Amino acid sequence: MSNSNDQIIKLTHALEQLRSKEASIYFLTMDTQGQPKASISLTYDIVKELRKNNYNAIIMHEKNDFHDVTSWLGDGYKDIPHVSIEAKQVEVVISDLVIIPEVFGHVLEQTQEMPCEKMILSQAYDYALETLPPGLTWRNYGVNTCITTSKIQEEYLKTLMGNLKYYEITPYVKECFKKWENPQPPLISIHTRESRDTMKIIKSFYLKFPQFKWITFRDLRNLPTSKFAEDLSESFVSVWVDDISGFGTFPLESMKSGVPVIGKVPNLKPEWLTEDNGIWTYEFNQIVEILGNYVQKWLEDELPEQLYLDMETTSKKYNEQNFKDSVIQVFGDIYERKIGEVRMNLEKLTPVGPEDETLEGSVNELYKN
Repeated sequence: MSNSNDQIIKLTHALEQLRSKEASIYFLTMDTQGQPKASISLTYDIVKELRKNNYNAIIMHEKNDFHDVTSWLGDGYKDIPHVSIEAKQVEVVISDLVIIPEVFGHVLEQTQEMPCEKMILSQAYDYALETLPPGLTWRNYGVNTCITTSKIQEEYLKTLMGNLKYYEITPYVKECFKKWENPQPPLISIHTRESRDTMKIIKSFYLKFPQFKWITFRDLRNLPTSKFAEDLSESFVSVWVDDISGFGTFPLESMKSGVPVIGKVPNLKPEWLTEDNGIWTYEFNQIVEILGNYVQKWLEDELPEQLYLDMETTSKKYNEQNFKDSVIQVFGDIYERKIGEVRMNLEKLTPVGPEDETLEGSVNELYKN
């Protein structure tokens, strides 16, 4: 009876923690060494929104010397709490959640003994198998839930990981991305996953179109968010190459800034990408030729007005309110499910004997709430 009572006490406490939102949600987060990274930015945005809604969301990192993100994300994130695994600051109980990025597959074995539920946050599907042993999936480590950022990622992950429970959080374009108030100077913003692709495009462009050597390219890599947004908005066109993009924030930021995008369609075509909201190609080697033709049309003021209208229509869908709604919907559903599971387990252990009437009363009181 003693073991049963202990279990009832633990489950009753878990139910209290979940109902009050005092249960911890730990987001395991990569240290970018102070370098801007879109996936980390989204993680911090999720944590920030959860905390605004009274969830106990926390950034968890491996080492003590974790680099502060406010240098590139801004002071709006300085109050988010952090805990270090190395400093043994993490103590989990059954009501807690640990959210693990797909790239951290190597830590799944270490977290198997944790008494709480683990989930995957997948923003970059291409890394899902990166650190998993051959033949194993997330399920082998007790993970049955995945949060991702697009339906197309979910469909792809199902082919690898099977039918886990999937949730989708919709990324958004920050308010700092806005249209340049003055006529845009001859600047081209370029953003590629691989730095060598950036240099290849720039060098090839000047070789093929020497008449445009007076046009300047801006590589937006590793810029703080505010500077990134400012430089992008000043440009008259942007170039994007990211074959393994899981969502594609940059083109949407460009559209919101009123800057047309010339881009290579990723391996997983984003849901927002249409024939009309950018200039797209499936061939990397066509980008320079397309860019040269675009520059000529820009100089001759022959760009179609419809392009800008379609850009605006697309980018408006990815606003902050839709992001906030998706975060609260997802974690509201997760907490509702967890509360139901705890209650079900409690019901299996109760009603209790006459000698434990006080305990039974406290459990029943929780059920009323």
